[in-house]
Amino acid sequence: MEGLKVYTRAEISSATNQREGELKIGEKVQLTAALDEIATSTAKFVLIGIPEDIGVRANFGVAGSASAWQPVLKALLNIQSTPFFNGEELLVLGHFEFSDPSGYSIDTPQHNDISLLQQKVAEIDDAVFPVIQKVIAAGKVPIVIGGGHNNAYPIIKGASLASKAAIDVINIDAHADLRPCNGRHSGNGFSYAIKDGFLMRYGIFGLHQNYNNNTILETIAANQHIYPVFFDDLLKSDQSTLSIWNSLLKKTGTVTGIELDLDCIENILSSAMSPSGFHLNEIRRLILTSGKKFSYLHICEGAVALTDGRQDTTTAKTIAYLVSDFIKSQREKHDC
Repeated sequence: MEGLKVYTRAEISSATNQREGELKIGEKVQLTAALDEIATSTAKFVLIGIPEDIGVRANFGVAGSASAWQPVLKALLNIQSTPFFNGEELLVLGHFEFSDPSGYSIDTPQHNDISLLQQKVAEIDDAVFPVIQKVIAAGKVPIVIGGGHNNAYPIIKGASLASKAAIDVINIDAHADLRPCNGRHSGNGFSYAIKDGFLMRYGIFGLHQNYNNNTILETIAANQHIYPVFFDDLLKSDQSTLSIWNSLLKKTGTVTGIELDLDCIENILSSAMSPSGFHLNEIRRLILTSGKKFSYLHICEGAVALTDGRQDTTTAKTIAYLVSDFIKSQREKHDC
């Protein structure tokens, strides 16, 4: 079945390991019977999964980002519910389900027909953006777990339509994802968002010089509203990573989303996994100490299993840490 699957209490309970004398996030999270009812919830943050790797494969990447969502959900639901992070702050909406145009599955990979995959990514765009628009219009903060980075485009579109203006985005990523607009995939979500007028200022934190081509570098140089910070320069800088991060945040406006591609963190399993990058605790520090109010969080490209045989179950707990850090850092900003 295509589209958004809204979760029931029974489904959340089955993924929550209850233990006498303890209270888990999964026992406290809020749910809703329908998307149109989320405005009545007291939860400020809304969790949504997009478990697909169609966009990654359309960009000639290694499939597997579809594998992260269910383990992430279980890891998150089994965090302790305490004053540090109370499960009632979070509404777990559900996840999107999409059929694969080539009959592909992680167990039986088929030949990728790029044109079919790109067409399907465009269909995913059309399904995702209205949900994001409704969540933000209801005064909530979407936390979206992917999935490929192709989903940045419908998230930005939905946020822009809800805000009735182009928004700003900070993307922590080794890649700019500014490839040409010649068919949708995980490498051009920001290109399309700029072209279609949904994205104004675009800050990119942690770009790798080795993996952004000349055309992308020329695109960045030609746009005064794109602000790149290269990881290579951070390694050489006398300034702290945190101070450079804060300087970048000041260049964006009041409606700003945060994108986090897990290939920016060294040795995190993803299609573009790298031995060089940020340490996980560096990224946690950036999120926890940020003075910026963000309109959404999108964590993408992580996997617990790739089709080339690589596996790492710790990816799920990594993402759960980042989600809880975001909620802890943002709750007071969104109460204002």
